[in-house]
Amino acid sequence: MHFLESLEQLAFSEWVRESKTVWGYPMILFLHVVGMGIVAGIGSFVSLRLLGVAKAIEVRPLERLYPVMWFGFTVNALTGAALLLSSATEKLVDPTFYIKMVFIAAGVFVMRRTRATVFANVGADGSVPAGARGLAWASLACWLGAIIAGRLLAYV
Repeated sequence: MHFLESLEQLAFSEWVRESKTVWGYPMILFLHVVGMGIVAGIGSFVSLRLLGVAKAIEVRPLERLYPVMWFGFTVNALTGAALLLSSATEKLVDPTFYIKMVFIAAGVFVMRRTRATVFANVGADGSVPAGARGLAWASLACWLGAIIAGRLLAYV
């Protein structure tokens, strides 16, 4: 617990938590939501397409969205770390935080696996490989679980 308290007492942590400026906690939280919207939103779009929604949209070009998703994930990781430092004694003893981390780790795993297996094997006619639907459902479940756990972490 002493270590967690020392994290909260860092100058940066105190600035995030106690700053009266919009550039502290409010901006970091806003950027965290934007990053989440990017990674979960684009991930959901790709997943829904793999599940057969919007069949007029070709699957193969959607792979170009992965760098944007990784950008969103990076924003989320950095802002999440800043938010965590500002309240380490609360968040790092809450089981909900670890549930959220499991969902995020699984979501990243599914995102990488989808790119490696699905987009590498899209048929010439635009058909997706057999495992694509399972990965799409897993992706939707992971990001939804991470979002729900994150909201519970903030309010419970």
